[in-house]
Amino acid sequence: MRKWLTGLVLMYALLAGGCGYNTLQAQDEQVSASWSEVLNMYKRRADLIPNLVDTVKGYAAQEKEVLTQVTEARSRVGSIQATPELIQNPQAFKQFQQAQGELSSALSRLLVVSENYPQLKSDANFRDLQAQLEGTENRIAVARNRYIKSVQEFNTTVRQFPTNLTAKMFGLEAKANFSVENEKAISDAPKVDFGGQKK
Repeated sequence: MRKWLTGLVLMYALLAGGCGYNTLQAQDEQVSASWSEVLNMYKRRADLIPNLVDTVKGYAAQEKEVLTQVTEARSRVGSIQATPELIQNPQAFKQFQQAQGELSSALSRLLVVSENYPQLKSDANFRDLQAQLEGTENRIAVARNRYIKSVQEFNTTVRQFPTNLTAKMFGLEAKANFSVENEKAISDAPKVDFGGQKK
């Protein structure tokens, strides 16, 4: 009886290992960790924005429209509940990605406007905030790349046989991933115009 029980436990362990359950769990944890890193970097960026807006406002209060766009974009990002469940819902994930993209665009416009104000550009606080923002944007890119890679691995495992059977049995589905916001714009060749200069 004891040998039979030991054999049954051994067979179960081999089946559990061979069915991909452990791989799925490890990859699911990696996706969650990568997602947390993405959220941390986005939060870091959001935390920098009020100080950046206040600093710009001190030198360029007339740029009210750009400042308002940044503030509103930050508010939209903050209104989305960025929970671990978000990556299970492709529609919610798309809204999150769109809101973050709008915030990135608004911040870019703010930094372009700042070029028109030499006193602002020479302000030590502004330079520090700008450097922190640039560093954070780089960290966001790295975190997003890690997330994309971990989701790709998980989604591949979920779709492959025989792990797809295990995934179905435990209710594991492919997770939402970042995509290019405007694929058409990226696929179009850039137009270069040197001010209509002629030879």
